[in-house]
Amino acid sequence: MDAGRREMMAMMAAGGAGMAAAVLPGEAQAATVVPAKVLHHVFFWLNEAGSTSDRERLIAGLRTLAAIPAVRALHIGVPADTEARDVVDGSYQVSELMFFDTVADQKAYQDHPIHKAFVAECEKLWRKVVVYDTLRV
Repeated sequence: MDAGRREMMAMMAAGGAGMAAAVLPGEAQAATVVPAKVLHHVFFWLNEAGSTSDRERLIAGLRTLAAIPAVRALHIGVPADTEARDVVDGSYQVSELMFFDTVADQKAYQDHPIHKAFVAECEKLWRKVVVYDTLRV
């Protein structure tokens, strides 16, 4: 491999490492990996897929979950209008991605009264839910 290609490969590797780290607030100089270890990603399919009012009600309910102390961070989203590819499933209407420090924290979230109230209030809105829980390695 010539020197130009080696330099390019080294730059790509360094860039990938930089993208794998996140800069925390107030740390402009050094990049630090976000310490949350458990990710809880939930996808919702609404009973009425085209209902913007049901989607907004679900999103409002999901926002209440941020008040649970064990939740380190919460991201709520809808399918992005990205390039159609066989590996992309955009059939859901809403997703939420939560970050927890430990599996015990994720369990505390599941048992928390705010989460139970959310399910009781919003479960009538969805026909299907798929959950992916992952542990950072």
